[in-house]
Amino acid sequence: MIPPGIGHNGGPPLEEEPDPGGGRLFLWKRAHRKAWKTPPPEIALRRLARAEELGMTYRQYTLEIMERGKYL
Repeated sequence: MIPPGIGHNGGPPLEEEPDPGGGRLFLWKRAHRKAWKTPPPEIALRRLARAEELGMTYRQYTLEIMERGKYL
């Protein structure tokens, strides 16, 4: 297996094959769940309102925050 190159996010493979790393898929799924954990109601409502102002869904807006590291 070729090691991942620069820019690889370490996520699971797109093809269905066993995980030779013994836990990389588990760790990636756990990190994904942690990143998408529901925030407190005040924050979720504020994000929802801002997403609607921008014509985006809540999920799209939250993804932009996670990708850019700053608010739109």
